[in-house]
Amino acid sequence: MIKKLNLLQIIPRMDVGGAETGCMHVAEYLEKSSHKSSILTSGGNLLKLIDKNKINIFRWPVSKNFFLILINIFVILFIILIKKINICHVRSRGPAWSSYFACKIANIPLVSTFHGTYNFKSKIKKFYNSIMLKCDIVIAGSDYILNHIYTNYKTDKKIFVIKRGIDTDYFSIKNVSDAEEQKLRNYLNIPHDKFLLLLPGRLTYWKGQKLFIEAINLLKSQNKFNDCFALIVGSEQGRKKYKNELIDLVSKYNLNNFVKIAHSINKIPVAYSISNLVISSSIEPEAFGRVSVEAQSMEKPILASNIGGSTETIIHEKTGWLFKSESPSELANSIEMIKKMDKKILDSVGRQGRKNVLDNYSKDTMCSKTLEIYESLV
Repeated sequence: MIKKLNLLQIIPRMDVGGAETGCMHVAEYLEKSSHKSSILTSGGNLLKLIDKNKINIFRWPVSKNFFLILINIFVILFIILIKKINICHVRSRGPAWSSYFACKIANIPLVSTFHGTYNFKSKIKKFYNSIMLKCDIVIAGSDYILNHIYTNYKTDKKIFVIKRGIDTDYFSIKNVSDAEEQKLRNYLNIPHDKFLLLLPGRLTYWKGQKLFIEAINLLKSQNKFNDCFALIVGSEQGRKKYKNELIDLVSKYNLNNFVKIAHSINKIPVAYSISNLVISSSIEPEAFGRVSVEAQSMEKPILASNIGGSTETIIHEKTGWLFKSESPSELANSIEMIKKMDKKILDSVGRQGRKNVLDNYSKDTMCSKTLEIYESLV
């Protein structure tokens, strides 16, 4: 008989992001599978979506501050003892140091997930990152991350690849009504008669919003964007200066009638639903590339940079397209090519994208494989 799991996940914050969403999905999946689940975090908007009656939430500063790392050894140990935790899962480097020593003292297994490539320009930074590889089992969120680990860290440890998953019921065209579409169009003043390009993702330089605007300017200067409209959606998360730079760039190129920059939308599937083409123009590799998967799940054609996780999740010219990273002209040419395609072809790409996600990137598949890892340790 399999022993009941009592899991504690440790993550700095529960704001919108891949690691955070995965943490929430795993916690919910375990609870539905008759196991117990807890999360230790500093806070975050995603906590509003979690049923506190079913999942224990411990709010405490979880960060890379050296003194907090030391203090949190005892905080985590205290939670392990009072809640009778029998397995921990850490999703970030700072708390990984605290979790490692707390789990050693408590003699329980520790799992880590590499959610990104992490900065390792100095030996000190590389040593700091290496704690993620000292856990009992290490999970990589994509083949790209797996290759990154083996290329950059001297380890013969077996790394388990569990590809990230999304809620395919939430990211479904069946989850969006005509009324919701119309409401969003009216709210953001989005025209009905334009080919709509959507670039979702938090506002930060490496997500490539500036590259996207540069590509639009190239198309506009050639009179190839008059039948299009672009929507950039994402939370600034304190990066007001960067958001203002984007607004200034739009104004500089006289694109105010063609580009809209909006804050995070409460129900992002609605934005996907009204779009004709989804863009992911990251200039640094995505560990997984959640936008590419969400777009496919919504049966929308996706055009993404040919780096990182998107090269795995997109089947080029079947479920979407890849363009040369950091090249505004390549992005512009790809947009022009796709918007000229027959609607039947684009619809077919969308349907094949949906099938790709259902077969490979659902949250239930991710969670069940993660549960198998936990059960192998307890």
